[in-house]
Amino acid sequence: MKILVTGGAGYIGSHVVLELCDSGFEVIVFDDLSLGFRKNVDQRAELFIGSTLNKKDLDNVFSQNIDAVVHLAAWKAAGESMEDPHKYAQNNIIGTLNVLNSMTEHGVQKFILSSTAAVYGYPEYLPIDEHHPVEPVNYYGYTKLVIEQNLKWFSELKGVRYASLRYFNAAGYDLDGRVIAKEKNPQNLLPVVMEVARGIRKNMEVFGDDYDTPDGTGVRDYIHVNDLASAHISALNYLVEKNENLIINLATGVGYSVLDVINMAEKVTKKKISYEIVGRRDGDPAELTSISMQAKKLLNWEAKHSDIETLLSTMWEVYK
Repeated sequence: MKILVTGGAGYIGSHVVLELCDSGFEVIVFDDLSLGFRKNVDQRAELFIGSTLNKKDLDNVFSQNIDAVVHLAAWKAAGESMEDPHKYAQNNIIGTLNVLNSMTEHGVQKFILSSTAAVYGYPEYLPIDEHHPVEPVNYYGYTKLVIEQNLKWFSELKGVRYASLRYFNAAGYDLDGRVIAKEKNPQNLLPVVMEVARGIRKNMEVFGDDYDTPDGTGVRDYIHVNDLASAHISALNYLVEKNENLIINLATGVGYSVLDVINMAEKVTKKKISYEIVGRRDGDPAELTSISMQAKKLLNWEAKHSDIETLLSTMWEVYK
């Protein structure tokens, strides 16, 4: 099978491409390199440079007899999405609709979406499962929910079969060290911690230490990118074999606090992580953990490399 990976030169995308190539798929990467890196694209994959906002670029890549699409091309900073919703509407919503229109025009009917836990908003109960209400509290999460809603319509009207993979907090780097380029302008906790350890930042901010958690800092569920990548292969095989749509959470069910992360990072890097406690950020719940029962039940998938020490040690191999 020939698989198109949009955003395949990016952080998560490059790991998904590796897993696809290792699994014997023929892979085409489609990326504008605004966040991705050419050197992170596996040599077994073919790279097409283009934008999801350019129909000619999409027609060009879809002329390659694509069998399925893994769609990761998107902006993903929740805070930025609240300041610049137009940017996120264009790239995430309109860009995805362009991909869906092009794929259906070219007879492609298998689609895997890189979605997000941000579709859920504030947790009404923990751990979050797929039956939890979807009420995003930032525009980024809203863009992904809109895409999921459109996928339902494209499935009913155009016969598209899709898997929506709701990631929690992706972290880590390839266990075999094959991805070497660091994320551009990271805003998530673990890469920020790595930048402090490396001396790229002098210190970091911890947003709130008065939550109802064991140490007062926010608790999150982190998942290693190699685990995420393997889930994409399982989801693709499910679509091919079952021809049924799929919406699943990808997480571990284990929560680590901000201070847990900082303390383990100091152990792994043997560096002091300087931080300052500041006020809470709007939209940050005290705790956000999930359960991946559907992934286990339907795909026989579970995270294998997502303990905090493995996450941080694989990141440090790249950052140091």
